[in-house]
Amino acid sequence: MTSTRHIRAWCLYDWANSAFACSVMAALYPPFFRGIAEADGLLPAAATARWGLVTALALLVVALAGPFLGAVADARACRKQSLVVCMVVGAGATGAFALLPGTGWPWAAMLFVVANVGFSLSILFYESLLPSVAPPGRTDQVSAQGYAWGYLGGGLLLVVHALLVTMPERFGLSGAGEAVRWCFVSVAVWWVAFSVPLVRLVPEPPREPGSPLGGLARLRRTWREIRQHRPLLIFLMAYWIYNDGIGTIIKMATAYGGELGIGTAHMIQALVLTQFVAWPCSLLFGRLAARYGPRNMLTAGLGVYAGICVLGYFMTATWQFFVLAGMVGTVQGGCQGLSRSFFARMVPRGRSAEFFGFYSTSGRLAGVAGPLVFAAVSHGLGDSRLGILVLIVFFVVGAALLRLVDPQADGPPASPSN
Repeated sequence: MTSTRHIRAWCLYDWANSAFACSVMAALYPPFFRGIAEADGLLPAAATARWGLVTALALLVVALAGPFLGAVADARACRKQSLVVCMVVGAGATGAFALLPGTGWPWAAMLFVVANVGFSLSILFYESLLPSVAPPGRTDQVSAQGYAWGYLGGGLLLVVHALLVTMPERFGLSGAGEAVRWCFVSVAVWWVAFSVPLVRLVPEPPREPGSPLGGLARLRRTWREIRQHRPLLIFLMAYWIYNDGIGTIIKMATAYGGELGIGTAHMIQALVLTQFVAWPCSLLFGRLAARYGPRNMLTAGLGVYAGICVLGYFMTATWQFFVLAGMVGTVQGGCQGLSRSFFARMVPRGRSAEFFGFYSTSGRLAGVAGPLVFAAVSHGLGDSRLGILVLIVFFVVGAALLRLVDPQADGPPASPSN
């Protein structure tokens, strides 16, 4: 039986891993990588395009591995063990960022892929625990609560990192470059330390009774069930598209800002703003979803994202980057949390990791397209502005598909006999 203690321990993993999502993936590593790539002789637009390709590669690896590993975790009832392994790999690679030399972008790319794969797969297993943690009727609220904790925790550590990068001498560091490397180490420590409550307190959901199927057989069965359950299939298609746009904005924002001449310190400060705006707004989205429905709130959030793309195209000044960061904060956590809970209500109990493997794949495989499109447009035209503008298509098409999902038909598909 779930309890408040279990819910808090589960949410605390969002607090733990958001240090990587916020400080590394969104704030520090894109300009760090671009600096290494430019030191190797690449032009600014080419360096930004390389970053898009690297993020796409990491997402592709997760998309290919996620469904199989999720099915195996269900079959062996080892979701938590799998989470721990992925967390250790991701945190270890993150700490190793501090050892990278100032040149050699392929090495920086390879290490980031390892860290991001560990991070993303750990999220898969973490999300697969949601159906067993959330009490009946509270899935939206618990999912939103997890994102809110994540934004708060990631934001608090990002404040510390902002101080380290902007005032390194006060902390006995030689400069911003050394400060960034120590930030990577602190993310690894934070990630591991705040994962302990989930590992100790959240129970492992039981193995699905009477399901001796192996990983590949379970995957074939899951895909067959998804195709037969039209609302679930349409939702996955919508999520595949609109989450690609969201993920591309998260991963490319600071690389894009750096290309426009916005300083690293200002970008970190803007991302701090995003985190602390997203914290209460994630909770608000969960409450509004109970009144207006998750589909309507998701559609509204995607409309805001489309507006962000238009404003990003015309951005020329640092203050505009702060405005866009605040706008992202109002909808980012809400859209992510409601997407997760909307899907969780469709998942058969006892097979959550298996179905969340497909959920993760739909997000990660779709997430390959956004950075690739951004990279192709930026590199082909020599201007990243059009790369931002083209992301509107992802939000418009995703929202249109989402409107086809019957909000009343969100029950799980019936599990056929083996």
